[in-house]
Amino acid sequence: MYRQSNDSQQRPLANVDYSAAGTHEPKYGGYGSGYNSKGAPQPKSSKKRLLWIIAAIVAVIVIVGAVVGGVVGSRAAKDSNKSAESNGDSGSGSGASGASGNGATATKGSGKNAVKPTATDQYGNPQYPTSTGSAKIAAPAFTTNDSLSCGSDPYSFGTSDSLTVRKEHPLLFAPSYKWECLPKLIAQDSYMSYWNDTIFANATKFYDTNPTNYSIDGCLSCSGVLDVAREVQLKIKHWGYAYKISNDTKWADRAWRELETAAGNTSQAFGTTGDNWNTAHFLDVGEFLTAFAIGYDWFYDAWTETQRTALMWSIIELGLQKGLNAYADPDGEGANYHWWTTVNGNWNCVCNNGLIVGALAIANEDPTGIAARVLEYAVANAADNCAMSPSNDGTWSETANYWYFGTTGHVQMTSALLSATGSTHNLLDSNPGMKLSGLYHMYVTGHQGLFNYGDCGPNKFVATANALLFYGSQYDMPEYTLFQRDRGDAPEPMSMLYYDPQVTGQFWQGLALDYHFTNNTDSWVSMRSSWTDNDGVYVAMKSGVLTGHQTHGDLDGGDFVLDALGQRWAGELGNGDYLSEGYFSNENQDSDRWKYFRKASEGQNTLIFDGLNQNVAGLPTTAFDSTGEKQDALVYTPANSSTALFTTTLTTFYNDTTTAKRGIRLLNGRRQVLLQDEVDTTVAVEWRMFTNATVTLSNNDRTATLALGGQTLIATLQEPSGASFAVTADPTRTSSLGALPSGQVDQPNDGVSLLTIAIAAGTNTIAVLFNPQYEGVSADTYITPASVALDSWTLTSHD
Repeated sequence: MYRQSNDSQQRPLANVDYSAAGTHEPKYGGYGSGYNSKGAPQPKSSKKRLLWIIAAIVAVIVIVGAVVGGVVGSRAAKDSNKSAESNGDSGSGSGASGASGNGATATKGSGKNAVKPTATDQYGNPQYPTSTGSAKIAAPAFTTNDSLSCGSDPYSFGTSDSLTVRKEHPLLFAPSYKWECLPKLIAQDSYMSYWNDTIFANATKFYDTNPTNYSIDGCLSCSGVLDVAREVQLKIKHWGYAYKISNDTKWADRAWRELETAAGNTSQAFGTTGDNWNTAHFLDVGEFLTAFAIGYDWFYDAWTETQRTALMWSIIELGLQKGLNAYADPDGEGANYHWWTTVNGNWNCVCNNGLIVGALAIANEDPTGIAARVLEYAVANAADNCAMSPSNDGTWSETANYWYFGTTGHVQMTSALLSATGSTHNLLDSNPGMKLSGLYHMYVTGHQGLFNYGDCGPNKFVATANALLFYGSQYDMPEYTLFQRDRGDAPEPMSMLYYDPQVTGQFWQGLALDYHFTNNTDSWVSMRSSWTDNDGVYVAMKSGVLTGHQTHGDLDGGDFVLDALGQRWAGELGNGDYLSEGYFSNENQDSDRWKYFRKASEGQNTLIFDGLNQNVAGLPTTAFDSTGEKQDALVYTPANSSTALFTTTLTTFYNDTTTAKRGIRLLNGRRQVLLQDEVDTTVAVEWRMFTNATVTLSNNDRTATLALGGQTLIATLQEPSGASFAVTADPTRTSSLGALPSGQVDQPNDGVSLLTIAIAAGTNTIAVLFNPQYEGVSADTYITPASVALDSWTLTSHD
């Protein structure tokens, strides 16, 4: 690993699919199933290469393809119809000092009086029991409990703003005193006991695998080797945790094989010598750096001096020096990869995280001074850019899925700085919106997955929502901690270091059912009937500006999703193939990006005028109102008067001869949903909704009966009188989008149906009433609302 000398060659293994391991979101049926990035059949060998990781990464959920969504495959979106095996093995906590082996019980620590989920579903959502049992229902809070506390850090730091690094190892994310305390917490707290068992089970599964292969996704400057870097990091985190808890050097021995290979110092080819971590796609460098930093720091006392030196030079030469080039020499050595230093979003967070944790790990041993220089640049840069990724209402600048990558990087670098230097260096405070980004994640999470508008991103692997555990403690937001600890992606090494088991209460106690995120950059609404009933109603709609999202957005003003009865009835198509020509070209009106069906307006649940895309310069306005219910019981039924509504003026998304407004509201105690549009136009209009349901039309095609997952939803076209529904199976692009770049294709949408309403030019109201068919609910329970103009909508206008 010291001054790499082997002449590695690039040996791409085309179209490797990691089957969304660690995404904790579904692989949706029908989108690119069995196809690679160019639409050709997927090689079976590449599908099978890493099936071990599917079963290992999430021990408590099954990822299945069932509902229209958007977490579609790898960064190149090569296969979106994979199902992950359930790993029911909670592990024995082999070698885990203090592990109880009965982590699934709720008899200890913060789990003692919790309302524990009975399982998690395919989306990682907790499934709660129908009664509270002996649980004490209380508002979220942090308490003082010495048996669940590690006490204060005994290390004495200098000035609070200093980047002087703790003179001991480990120093990343948790210093020695906390690691030494973990067995006590594991023995005392049922959540930590279960997570510990799961981590050891996964570490054991990873142990028997071969060192990760250098497999290029498309090309080095396309998606590079990002999945490879994250796979290496995933393994090292698990083995590092297992070593710190068990002190068993077998974990260090296996980690060394992985790290030596990933530095290009074995007979296994691993990239280009001197640039093994691929600066052409700098995210790869950031993720490799994180893996090596953890490997260096967590195994520090297990390594020989020769091994430490080798790891240090790999961190310096393959990572930190490249980062220093990006900061200090953007017109020279860093010219081809410095661009991420000036943008907000996940790139800045992931890259800076790798550079910061890499520099912190070796700061006290670095003979070159590069680590200290990188820290000066990276910490300031991250505060100015990564920390600015959420808008002031907490909405992440890219999409709901990129929140995972961004906050994982943000929290790792922040927690590492806190443990290594005693300060978060303004990374938590420079943007008040960062504190609210936890609320964004909670409200963008529906009963059947995320409101997954725009691009859904690559496989997550090491990106979880466990940032909420850190934010919960640091921002004194216990609801964040309580929300995340029950979810399917909680059991992994970082949760053990972020979680404060002194938390009490239930996240939903006193939590509002609805939230309007008002910043017009991403203005959107989240409305639901319950936080704990996964069969309840969830509606989300967005109407913000269409650009400024790191080229990850869609032309989707007025887009919405609808969950009810444990199904997603109106859903997203997700991202296309990231390797497609022009996919990330720009956000101009004539961009090739908007020619791809899934990115164009006609690929969204919205209105299309004259078959054209929405105007990228549109500036919509929104309004919201709610009766303001806050959940106060596990089994929660809103009053019949309970409602919420959202309206938006979409006119500027269309041409000068068109006016358009859209509204959505909950009716009848949040059991029914009304979607209403008002248009005045000289061109034809089409109303569009994508669904995985089987659709049957009746009543002169004015009633659509949707069947999905053994459940039924009836959509009734109330207005206009002369219109009707139509259904298109496996929808594809229309000619109005123009030709795709030469040789490019859209992803197939097998198993998806498009429900449409065609309206002629003129002034019209389009009103669709959605009635989920609840078991045991008689027909006369459903209401038929009066026709009320959107400008006259109030909380009582439809009583």
